[in-house]
Amino acid sequence: MPEGFVTLAQGQGGEETWELLASLVFSRVRVKSVAGGVGLDWPDDGATVPLPDGTHLVVSVDSYTVNPPFFPGGNIGSLAAAGTINDLVVMGARPVAALDTIVVEEGFPLSQLEEIVESMVSTFEKEGVALIGGDFKVMPKGQLDKVVVTTVGLGVAKRPIVDKPKPGDKLVVTGPVGDHGAVILLVQMGLGGAEEISQGLLKSDSKPLTRLLSVLEKHADSVHAARDPTRSGLAGILSEWARSTGTIMVVDSESVPVREPVKRYAEMLGVDPLYLASEGAAVLSVEPGSADAVVEDLRAAGFEEARIIGEVRVSEKFRGLVVLRTPVGGHRILEPPRGVLVPRIC
Repeated sequence: MPEGFVTLAQGQGGEETWELLASLVFSRVRVKSVAGGVGLDWPDDGATVPLPDGTHLVVSVDSYTVNPPFFPGGNIGSLAAAGTINDLVVMGARPVAALDTIVVEEGFPLSQLEEIVESMVSTFEKEGVALIGGDFKVMPKGQLDKVVVTTVGLGVAKRPIVDKPKPGDKLVVTGPVGDHGAVILLVQMGLGGAEEISQGLLKSDSKPLTRLLSVLEKHADSVHAARDPTRSGLAGILSEWARSTGTIMVVDSESVPVREPVKRYAEMLGVDPLYLASEGAAVLSVEPGSADAVVEDLRAAGFEEARIIGEVRVSEKFRGLVVLRTPVGGHRILEPPRGVLVPRIC
């Protein structure tokens, strides 16, 4: 793409996205947060506004453009609801309400639109989140690719989790990573009929993380960062944390849980699973003395495959980088995500 035009890579959530946002938005905004809250001064999955009673209103906004809009394990409606809830949860907020905007292409099957809306509404209802408003638009045929869903989530946090990993912290994941990205990649490449998908052994992990809240609230003093690794995957989140704090993230590759079908297809397609999106997992940075207790409580809360995968360190030579410990005892740098791996993944 010639210089001066927007590229797909700038919407992937990796290095190109942050470079564009820094020049296009962050450099232009002077008031980046409400006094006492968190906003563009420390970009996270949401922003916070202090309330008179000492709690914080947490607000998140996201647009969903996944292609295809229906995929094994969900659709754009359930994905939008789960993603909205999860962005609030990883900031330590109890989801309360949501708003949505649906823009659909003229000629889109009404039955499919009904299924999308039903899945979104039912996901919110199951998690006790009120859908309190929204908007609906139709674009002429050919001016939009099927459907786009935008949501705003509102939650309340006693003490918001602001992503600031500290040296010595242990890195914890709540479960296997890369499921959603692997499924979307296979479907986009015409491999949706793969045996593991047809048998239900491989599907998107898209789901709300509401039950994570009890663990985050119990260990509020120990969890220094939390994020759901969606676009750009685990590698993207860890790279962002390392860059923003000037630390290094050291990860044991053997400890990262990845399902066998995801490993197999990622290897076949030449893709590292650590760059593939998850829509039902979270990564935490936890005070070392509490990490084992956090993992134990995560497993008790239903995250049976939660585990410690690495730690946060300080190194002038490698600051701002993610270092992967290999199975043979060596180390390699896990490069920050760049380029277009899987377009329109969420």
